[in-house]
Amino acid sequence: MGLTSNKVLLLSVLFALLLFAGTVWLWPRLARQSWRAVAGRVGLLLATQLALFASIGLSANQAFGFYASWADLFGQETEQGVVVDHSSGGPAGPLRVVDTRRVDLGSSGRPEAGGQVQKVAIDGRTTHITTPAYVYLPPEYFEPAYRTRTFPAAVVLTGYPGTAKALVDKLHYPRTARQLAGDGSMQPMILVMLRPTVAPPRDTECVDIPGGPQTESFFAKDLRDAVAAHYRVGRKASNWGIIGDSTGGYCALKLAMHHPEAYGAAAGLSAYYKAPIDPTTGDLFHGNKTLRNEADLLWFLKNRSAPATSLLVTSSKAGESNYKATQKFIDLAKATGRTRVSSIILESGGHNFNTWRREIPPTLQWISGRLSDR
Repeated sequence: MGLTSNKVLLLSVLFALLLFAGTVWLWPRLARQSWRAVAGRVGLLLATQLALFASIGLSANQAFGFYASWADLFGQETEQGVVVDHSSGGPAGPLRVVDTRRVDLGSSGRPEAGGQVQKVAIDGRTTHITTPAYVYLPPEYFEPAYRTRTFPAAVVLTGYPGTAKALVDKLHYPRTARQLAGDGSMQPMILVMLRPTVAPPRDTECVDIPGGPQTESFFAKDLRDAVAAHYRVGRKASNWGIIGDSTGGYCALKLAMHHPEAYGAAAGLSAYYKAPIDPTTGDLFHGNKTLRNEADLLWFLKNRSAPATSLLVTSSKAGESNYKATQKFIDLAKATGRTRVSSIILESGGHNFNTWRREIPPTLQWISGRLSDR
């Protein structure tokens, strides 16, 4: 049974309840002062608390999608290396479709009726980074009337550690995009959904690490090239946007600011503005002061030429720790006179899926209005 299985969660809750009931039932018998009775009390209390913590942890993982599997939880990510097959006729392209599924909106299974989600493997030709992703194709992509049309695309990133599948099943990006395009609130768009953690288990913060993974270059060049080579997507910055939450939000803003030639718009949901250094990241900069400074987005706005791109930031007055930093970021971006900035500020909302689900529909509408299919 998988880590995210409902059976695992139910069994853990049942086990915790049985241990609690057993502790209440056996406690009178363990009230003696002998070492066996003391050891029994300690063992029951410890087992009950561990079972409760496990149930809470599994429930939180179900809700927020921190880890996708037991291997992911224990740092043994099996999808870290995806083999890209090569046909006898020459090398395969940088993107390979490995599975498809329909967008669950009560429609038929035909992609021209409800769109399609494809699970893909992306091979970075210059960075040699390979990662899985999900690609949402709107129904119009399959309609004969649109067969020669290119579509705008938005990269969508999770937080850290996060799972790409959560963007589909928990945050409902494909379903929301389908609904909004269906009622005319946004244009049909391709969504490329993945983790910013493309060198797991390390949190690279979308940095080109000296002597390490070149994750910023992967997102700025390799990912776009791979998608554009396989799907009908334009190659101009005005054809591409990028969205992310938490760590993914920081990455989205940074990529659009550092690479306005690649992304015409970016949205950071609950983003922070400076790459952290902690045990999950390791040494990101290896003493390179310029690299460290430029990874600080507030420093970048004050000390570098203002990028000609559109940015959206979100926060809440109560529940988010980034509120003051977000206000400062908005002020700095406005002062440049060149970087266009918008915001969504909620009265209250924590750093969680429920808050992001409230922000995703207006974010998709915003980014749709700033991208072109030409």
